[in-house]
Amino acid sequence: MPGKPMRRSMPQVAVFVDALRAAFGDVEIDSMIARGLAGEPVFYAQEGGESIGTPVPCSSEGWRGAGLAARHYCPDCSGDCVGTARRCTKP
Repeated sequence: MPGKPMRRSMPQVAVFVDALRAAFGDVEIDSMIARGLAGEPVFYAQEGGESIGTPVPCSSEGWRGAGLAARHYCPDCSGDCVGTARRCTKP
């Protein structure tokens, strides 16, 4: 995207995506974003009246905003604790 206008209009989403990229790698996260843009319900973000990606259908189990706010992504983390009640075991 030239100039990355979504990054400017959705700054909190951009910070969150940057943290995901740092934790899981650019290739993995960029792949999920591309799949969401292509219509697969694997990535969706909304901020300030803007949205990007494909929402998870209401009948699916999705992450709730409050749960995401409490998540911490560790360097070199496999991510297997994400979406569970388990906390990361990395020091």
